[in-house]
Amino acid sequence: MRLDASGKVSLDHIYTAPDPRTYFQVLRPLGYRVPQLAKPYFEKLIKEYRETEQVAVPRVLDIGCSYGINAALLKYDLTMDELYARYDGTGPSSRAGLLARDQDLSRSRSPAHGLRFTGLDASAGALAYAHEAGFLDGTVNADLEANDPTPAQRDLLAGTDLVISTGCIGYVTERTLARVVRAQDGRLPWMAHFVLRMFPFEPVEAALDELGYRTVRVDEVFKQRRFAGPQEQRGVLDSLAAAGVDACGLEEDGWLYAQLYLSRPQHG
Repeated sequence: MRLDASGKVSLDHIYTAPDPRTYFQVLRPLGYRVPQLAKPYFEKLIKEYRETEQVAVPRVLDIGCSYGINAALLKYDLTMDELYARYDGTGPSSRAGLLARDQDLSRSRSPAHGLRFTGLDASAGALAYAHEAGFLDGTVNADLEANDPTPAQRDLLAGTDLVISTGCIGYVTERTLARVVRAQDGRLPWMAHFVLRMFPFEPVEAALDELGYRTVRVDEVFKQRRFAGPQEQRGVLDSLAAAGVDACGLEEDGWLYAQLYLSRPQHG
């Protein structure tokens, strides 16, 4: 088992496959569920934004979107259980067959809410699948940790109303978020980030504060997934201890946990 610098098992291969089967078949035994737990919070925030800002069809940017999971859940009111069943290996055997089935779904199922989803990710393959399937309306294949967006990428990022993520913060930092905000030409999109407890959010919050945001943390904690084994659990517990985070009753019991941070313009 190979661990990354945070102590987590490295699952890089599940994000680069040409279709989502590996992603879901690896994560299903681990009980990965944070997108499902995040869904009602995102829905509430989107509804509030729509009503407050009088925007009928908000534009949502999902950072670290992989195969468009959050978009599928929110646009088409799917569940994680449905997605696990959809990609469990018993359906079409080819990428083309999977795509055709997903395109039928996105064409036949009216979006549960008027939304436009753009996905930002470093995996071109995952983005391509999600876009071709109809889950994502637009894609930005970029590493904004290392580079400023190109003019074409800025155009795709501009006009974002809400920025969401479910697990990428820690690997993605305030550098990416600042570059996304600066692409808005003065507008400040609302944000909601589910962040694993091993990753301190204070540097992100400080950077967002400088950009004009006010951040609050939701009191609840959210199960992300089970540990892949004792070695990963030990690695994560070491990271939590180094960060001064008490794992008693949470990660010590076998699950990774996330917290939700909501950031809005200070004048809002």
